[in-house]
Parts: sequence; C-alpha cells; structure tokens
Amino acid sequence: MMKTNRAKKGTAGRVIKTLYQFYPVMLPLTIGCIIFSAIVGAIPAVFMQNIIAVVEQSWQSGDWSSVSGTILRYVAILVGFYVLSLISSLTYNQLMAVITQGSLKKLRIKMFGGMQRLPIRYFDTHNHGDIMSHYTNDIDTLRQMISQSFPQLLISGVTVVTIFAIMVYYSIWLMLIIVIGVALMTFITKKIGGGSAKYFFRQQNALGKVEGYIEEMMNGQKVVKVFCHERESEADFDRLNDQLFEEAFVANKYANILGPVLNNLGNVLYALVALLGGCLLIYNIPNLSISGMALSISIVVPFLNMTKQFVGSIGQVSHQINAIVMGLAGADRIFELMDQEPEQDEGYVTLVNVHEKEDGSLVECKERTGIWAWKHPHKADGTVTYTKLTGDVRLHNVDFEYVPGKPVLRDVSLYAKPGQKVAFVGATGAGKTTITNLLNRFYDIADGKIRYDGININKIKKEDLRRALGIVLQDTNLFTGSVMDNIRYGKLDASDEECIAAAKLAGAHDFISRLPEGYNTMLLENGSNLSQGQRQLISIARAAVADPPVMIMDEATSSIDTRTEAIVQRGMDALMHGRSVFVIAHRLSTVKNSNVIIVLDHGRIIERGDHESLLAQKGQYYQLYTGAFELE
Repeated sequence: MMKTNRAKKGTAGRVIKTLYQFYPVMLPLTIGCIIFSAIVGAIPAVFMQNIIAVVEQSWQSGDWSSVSGTILRYVAILVGFYVLSLISSLTYNQLMAVITQGSLKKLRIKMFGGMQRLPIRYFDTHNHGDIMSHYTNDIDTLRQMISQSFPQLLISGVTVVTIFAIMVYYSIWLMLIIVIGVALMTFITKKIGGGSAKYFFRQQNALGKVEGYIEEMMNGQKVVKVFCHERESEADFDRLNDQLFEEAFVANKYANILGPVLNNLGNVLYALVALLGGCLLIYNIPNLSISGMALSISIVVPFLNMTKQFVGSIGQVSHQINAIVMGLAGADRIFELMDQEPEQDEGYVTLVNVHEKEDGSLVECKERTGIWAWKHPHKADGTVTYTKLTGDVRLHNVDFEYVPGKPVLRDVSLYAKPGQKVAFVGATGAGKTTITNLLNRFYDIADGKIRYDGININKIKKEDLRRALGIVLQDTNLFTGSVMDNIRYGKLDASDEECIAAAKLAGAHDFISRLPEGYNTMLLENGSNLSQGQRQLISIARAAVADPPVMIMDEATSSIDTRTEAIVQRGMDALMHGRSVFVIAHRLSTVKNSNVIIVLDHGRIIERGDHESLLAQKGQYYQLYTGAFELE
C-alpha cells in the first residue's frame, strides 16, 4: 500500500461530516455555543470605545454628572454578556466531551467491524502492529484535534472575523495595517506550516512501524533469546526509532519556528498601529470608516487592544497547526483502514436445519435437528432445492496464484468422499496449506472449480461454508477467557457437557482436570500458562465441539510429543469418523491410515494413492518415507 506524505484533500471535511452523522443535533448546538462565546469575547472593545468616548465628551464639556451612571450601565451589560458567555462555554465544553469520546467510540466500533470483514489477504500483507497503531496513536491524535484544536480554531476564526468587522466599522486606515500584517502572517504560516504537515504525516507512519516492530519482538522473544539476537534486534529498533526521531524532529522544528515568528510580527503590528494612529491624530487626517465617526483617542486605544486580540487569535490558530496536522494524518490513516475493500461474498446458498422425511425428502425447520442441508435458491426458475450436508469435497483442475504470474497450484484435481481421509505431503511451499485456504475461501481460485456436496463453493455464503468446515492449525490461537470459553468458541451455544465431551474426544480432559480451576482456569496471552501441546489439544477440542462434516488438520500434531500424539491420534480418529478429513502432516507416520495420500511438488500433484500403493511405486513418497519420518 502506497503511503503519501500528506493527508488526503477533504479529510478535514470528512471528519466534520462524520461528527455530524454521529451527532446531528448536538454538534450544531455545540458550534452555536462556541460561536456565541467567541463573539462575546470580542465585543469588550466596543464597550471600551463607548466608555472612553463618554469620558472624552465629559472632559470636553466639563459635565461629569452622568458619567458614572453611563459607565455602570455599560459595565452591567458587559457583565450580563460575560455571564451568558460563561454558561455558553460550560455548555460547549461538556457537549464537546460527549461528542469527542462518543465519536471515537463509534469510530473504533466501525473500524473493528470493518476490519472483521477484511479478507485474509489484507492481514497477510500488512504489519499487525501498524494496524494496531490505528486504534491507539491515530485515535489519540484525532481525539486531540476534535476536543481541542477544532473548538480553538473555530473560536479564533470567529474572533478574527468579529474583530475585523469592528475594526472596519471604526477605521479603515488603521485596518489597512492589520490587513497587510495578516497577509504576511498567512504567507509565513502557509510556508512553515506546510513544511511541518508533510513531516507530521510521515511521523505517524514511522510511529506505526516502530509499534509494529515492538509487537513483533514481543511475540518472538523466545526466538530472539535462543539465537542471541538481542543486539541485532536493538540495532534494528534503533534504526526505526532514529527514523521516527528524524521525522518528529523536523516536523516540530518547523512548528516551533512558527509561534515565535508570528508573536514578534504581532508585536511589530501593534507598534505600527500605535504609530499610525498617533500620526492620524496629530495631523488631523480625516477618518475613513463605516461608522462615519471622527478619529479620536476613544477609537485608537480600543483599536490597539483589538490589534493585540486579533494577532493573538491568529497566533492561537498557528499553535493548533501541529495538532491539526497530526490529527488529520491520524484521521487519514483511520479512514484508509475503514475504506479498505471488504471481503466480497456473492454466495446465496445457505446452511439450514432440516427434518428428513421417510421418503428421504428434506423439510427446512427452525429447531435444531442435527441434520443440515444446503438451501439452494435457483435464480433461473425461482425454485428452492435442499441438498443434505454430507461433506463431499471435490477440486477440479484448480489453478491459483497469490501474486499474478507466480502460480502456486496448477491443475489440481482431487476429491474426498464422506468419511474419507485425504492427506497432503510434500516439501514446504508445495501448496499443501494453500489448498486448505481455498477450501475455506480465504482466497479465491484463479481457474477451475471446487464443489462441496456438488455445489460450487462460490455460490455458498462464506459464513455458511466455514460453518461446515472445522480446522485445526499448527499455530494455535487461544483467547483471553477460561478453558471452557475457548472450547466453546467452536460452538457458542454448546453446553458445558458438550464442551467436556469434546475435550475427552480430543484427549484434553485429563490435563484440564488437573489445572488449578479445571475448565474455569483463565487463559492469558494466548494460553502462555499452558504447554504448546496442551494448547493444541484445546484447539482440537474447539474444533470437535463444532462437529462439522469436514475437518482440516494442518499439521495439528506437529507440536505434540510422541506419547501425547498417540493419545490425540485416537481422539482425532474418533473425531474423523464419518467425516471428510484433509490432513497436512510432516510426520508421515500420522498419514499412514489415510484413504488417499497426495504428494505435491511445486503446486502439482505428482503421486496419489494409499500408503501401501505409494510405497510399491517407489517414487517420491517412498523416498521420503524410507529416508526419514520427517519431511523437514
């Protein structure tokens, strides 16, 4: 996936649109409160002008009788505005907290839900730590942007517009100095801020790589220590960490230059306004304004305060650039994950419970009967047929390639009738595991057909297809929870008795019973408190409780010692009874009792037959078997 150095155009608009979709009433109300609070914060200059004008007129006329009453009235009005502003500020801060945390919660839900629908190919081609970074760093930068930067940006923007309007109302001459200064500040902000934006986005990507590497090292600590690879691991980490430092250093270097430059420009602008105002007063130059008021000290003094407030608001915008750029970079990565094309499923054949009548016909029903059938709506004539689930799997002239132009399987044809055990043997890379990936439709074939009970698996809904398949992998994955929970993962509505029966079938019951809390023993960190063999036994029990008609055993006993293997093999034989079974094994002793053994080499079937017939052929299987019991 190509990474750019900037957030995509329209990301900010998409963030706001997303917030509005989540909170269509609360967001406009919050914005209204922010705008009101910002306007109130800008109007004291008007009151100051009026008060100074009253004092000035009283000084000129010598009549001070009404000054205190007028000033008190203005102060009372201003206090009233400030009270309303305080209420408005408290309201929008509370609402903003709800919007921020609620939006992030809903975004995480959408991200995780979308991730669950992504094809296996995505996880095979993307660093898992980088994916995890979307949920941590990217979400955190987005949180800061929504909760702090966006409100501050809106406040500063409204303040600038309000003060600009007041300035134009009082004096266009003085306003021209502000316009020139703002144009210069905008130019500098664009130049320096644009440079930092590029590096802040690169910083987010570099941070994702660092997190991905840390996760990889945590998962592989045993291997790192066994091969004394600590120094090399540190060196690789230092390289990635140095890259992150460089990106972050340059980004913050640009950003940290901007604040002092704008602050000093603001001070220069303040001095120029004071100088020009003084000159206009001294030389009695006619004022140019919308109000038509003559230029006086009552205008120049508030104008200076407005200049400071105006420049300060622009400075606030510049200070938020870092957070905004990082937030947009994080949002862009989040939307990139959310926009990934989900796994396509055009299947329409589903798996349903049926009653079998005396005449052999099948009738769909809602209650669980233990008899399953494929419900096949025929688009041509609108009829619906039911095919009993038996586990007949056939591959016809299947071709497949992970990368275009590099075939992995070529013209593979095989079948497994109900109750048959088919074993795949061959060197690493021969295509054994690929076949099982195709049966699950983790990947789709390039050419040929795969049929399940005579139905093209492309017509079967993936969820229903996978419910009709059980799989035990070489690499076990246990989840945080009790042993019982992990076994029940194969069938969520299974009773405790069913789970215990599955554990007994897999040969796991004895060791589970000896655990501190038996089936209620909690497993953490992928079952790190169990041995590799025990974890594998639980995964076999998990597949057993699902009771599928087709089982895929991908080197399921490779992590189990010989004694345990004998126990598991008996349980697996019981589990396999009456099912179609596909077995991948490096230990040839585990496939001797298979109905068919298929020897693969570079994606092609070079030999097939049972154990005795293959030995008689004295081909590759014979060489493998007589040379060693291990292929690797």
